[in-house]
Amino acid sequence: MADKKKKFMQGNEACVEGALYAGCMFYAGYPITPSTEIAEGMSVRLPKIGGKFIQMEDEIGGIAAALGGSLTGLKSLTATSGPGFSLKQECIGYACLAEIPLVIVNVMRGGPSTGYPTGPSQADIMQAKWGTHGDHPAISITPAYVQEILTETVRAFNLAEKYRTPVVVLYDEIVGHMREPIVIPEKGELEVIDRVKPDCKPEDYFPYDDKYEIPPLAPFGKGYRFHVTGLNHKKDGFPTNDSKIIEENNLRIMRKVENHKDDIWKNDEFMLGDAEVAVFSIGSTARSARFAVKQAREAGIKAGLLRPLTIWPFPDKAVTELSKKVKAIIVPEMNLGQMALEVQRVSKKAEVAGIHRVDGEPINPAQIFEQIKRFK
Repeated sequence: MADKKKKFMQGNEACVEGALYAGCMFYAGYPITPSTEIAEGMSVRLPKIGGKFIQMEDEIGGIAAALGGSLTGLKSLTATSGPGFSLKQECIGYACLAEIPLVIVNVMRGGPSTGYPTGPSQADIMQAKWGTHGDHPAISITPAYVQEILTETVRAFNLAEKYRTPVVVLYDEIVGHMREPIVIPEKGELEVIDRVKPDCKPEDYFPYDDKYEIPPLAPFGKGYRFHVTGLNHKKDGFPTNDSKIIEENNLRIMRKVENHKDDIWKNDEFMLGDAEVAVFSIGSTARSARFAVKQAREAGIKAGLLRPLTIWPFPDKAVTELSKKVKAIIVPEMNLGQMALEVQRVSKKAEVAGIHRVDGEPINPAQIFEQIKRFK
């Protein structure tokens, strides 16, 4: 214990540690169960290191302020749950088109509407991809362990800064409120990426310069003045009606994620080497799945687990390859089939079987094991 900084920590508290490790210096948001501990932690920690915390009047104000913080050059964070995530969607779309780096944490709870505030859910998966209107890039990260929440929050900031886009950290209430012993990484142990800033004179700067796949982003208040809008825009940031420019810019913001999926994807594989039946799952449900896979192995069934830590872009390459090797892919999720539909879309041979639960209770190992036994 003395060799490394170890702590017994809640998932939401680990998110705070990860954000600070990544260099987050601005938090704006609004309290909402089951994510409030993130706001509480940032409100205590940020002022001690010269950062800024502000509680806004609502969820929309929270993300809008966070976008403003990011445009001044500060790595920025906002956190919420389902109803708040719904309110933030317009500004998420704004961030996609205006190419503003931002990390949004959504600790999933039961819904729709106010739903079940203290119960777990995994029903915001499709919302994380398609919640805002129009074609837009989407990166969503899905940790399942308290230690992972820390490290994956760091990765979320890295991806937001590298690709100049909003990134969603998506985990359920169980993982957010679970406590586990974790190791706090030393400075320099994890990679930390900062956005690329322009090296030209302010008068020569274009915030959406089309000669770059991902244009450098100058901080407001440092001598660079430029226009930011949610309208389709030219390379100087001012609105345009030119259809050629509109199309090319829309395609570019999609390409900067689509062309780098191999860098963004991250999966955890467990006992898949000789598996004949596979489970595909995220978050706390994946923890149950891992236990069920061990049970299956003890019963002589060759089962394995594919656990995506990046759900968007969807890990279609890994799922397609897996589907060629196993006879079935079981998809347990605390919703009515959002991931199962995606697995079915890219599965080449394997049968896809969903396990769905929307009663506010977790999917347990026994439910998954019973489904695995169907394909022995």
